[in-house]
Amino acid sequence: MKIAIAQLNYTVGDVDGNASRIIGAINRAKAEHADLVIFAEQALSGTPAFDLLRKTTFLELCEEALVEIASCCDGIAAIVGLPMLTAEGTISAAALIQDRKVLRYIGKKHITARREMGFLVPSKGYEYITVKGRKCAVIVGDDLSREHDFDRSVETVISINARKYGKGTMTRRYEVMRNLSFVEGKNLVLVNQVGGSTDIVYDGTSGAFNSRGELVLMLKSFEEDFRIFDTEAAGEPVTIPSSGDRTRMVYEAARCGLRDFFRKNGYRKACIGLSGGIDSAVVACLAADALGRENVRALLMPSPFSSDHSVEDAKELAERLGIQYNVIPITEIYTSAIDTLKPVIGGTEFDATEENIQTRIRTILLMAVQNKSDYILLNSSNKSENALGFCTLYGDTAGAFSPTGDLYKGEIYDMARYINRTQGDPIPDNILTKEPSSELHPGQKDTDILPPYEVVDAILYRMIEEGQHREEIVNAGFDSEVVEKIHGMIMRNEKKRYQFPPVLRLSMCSFGHERLMPLTNKYGD
Repeated sequence: MKIAIAQLNYTVGDVDGNASRIIGAINRAKAEHADLVIFAEQALSGTPAFDLLRKTTFLELCEEALVEIASCCDGIAAIVGLPMLTAEGTISAAALIQDRKVLRYIGKKHITARREMGFLVPSKGYEYITVKGRKCAVIVGDDLSREHDFDRSVETVISINARKYGKGTMTRRYEVMRNLSFVEGKNLVLVNQVGGSTDIVYDGTSGAFNSRGELVLMLKSFEEDFRIFDTEAAGEPVTIPSSGDRTRMVYEAARCGLRDFFRKNGYRKACIGLSGGIDSAVVACLAADALGRENVRALLMPSPFSSDHSVEDAKELAERLGIQYNVIPITEIYTSAIDTLKPVIGGTEFDATEENIQTRIRTILLMAVQNKSDYILLNSSNKSENALGFCTLYGDTAGAFSPTGDLYKGEIYDMARYINRTQGDPIPDNILTKEPSSELHPGQKDTDILPPYEVVDAILYRMIEEGQHREEIVNAGFDSEVVEKIHGMIMRNEKKRYQFPPVLRLSMCSFGHERLMPLTNKYGD
């Protein structure tokens, strides 16, 4: 049996557009003499659709489009993912189409993702179908990792999925699939969503295992792809991407998520504040790659506390990238704001109040560019600073989208080095080697109040990703005072994270989603 795997990039709510892409793939599968063509979970609706899954009119549009798709399936069977309204609520279903008719729906049993809880209800799970005399099991979503013991007569397990990207998940995903195909002695075919959907990016990387547990077909990551798996052909095993490819995968995920956020929302141009630091440098490179250098504009806004080399480093970066930039000194605006506020806040002691004013001035100027010229403002935060609250509300926390806010500071440096290796050294060495500083006052360094980021990131990773208690971290060899300080900073700054722009989720424990803390709480005091 020949199974066509159609890995397509869908848009939430664009039912007509998604149906058109599906029909195009069906016609290609027929031209290539496939017996069955399969599409991802919730392909017709796009995902995550959230409250659209509660709208009867939206669900009816999906079912109407499915009828149109079925009319094209002469001489071929198809499995199409869509949300479907039942008496119990909306389920995530795989529609089986044969002989131009929708024969039945196979629903997902396990609702495990937070983005689906409350919007989808469980169904009864996998079912068996027969295509060209071959018995297959069809399974939806995360049921694949929870359901086993398929009937012995089943030759192939078909999994339609919408699994988002997260660092390290691909290796685990394919290990589950390898074990299942080997233990069950069956072919296993997976089709996954691909592309960005607001703050989520789906990596695609669909594939097929033979009954010996060997990966014999793997589709592209972060791109649309179309391949045919012949269950009777002896395919050569292929290699699963290793952890050594992680920085490349993270970069491609960020580029894909940024590109699709703009494309699917009808945006074209991005603006960014270039400080001469590593974070804004990486975001500028991502934007130039994802959107085209002609669509990126930078503002360099030196304050009274900016060093000369920061401005020169930012200029050099912009010129190497070939993006438009303007230098707008904010010293006069800053001085005027301070003088205007003196009757209200006094002017005898310089503290965080004065430090934060300069970054908020920069946001005013960047937002003016967005409003006047339709350049969408990109945020250039990182996860380390977001965790600690080492950022300014309505200042460097502003923006329409944050492509790097789920990456620790060390990962930002890894990505910068990867960019220089693969793109001709656009980031000047001085940006890579200078000591991190927000330049909030003369001579200020991040290490004035924090340990080096290697230590900070190691502690943060244990607290956030691994959920370790402070005592465990101290027992692992970290200084108890530093651990307590970092924990306190995390807990005190939830209010800032509540007001962040959409942050592209590149880890398996993103703030506000997999890790959602109550804004008002006394835990750990």
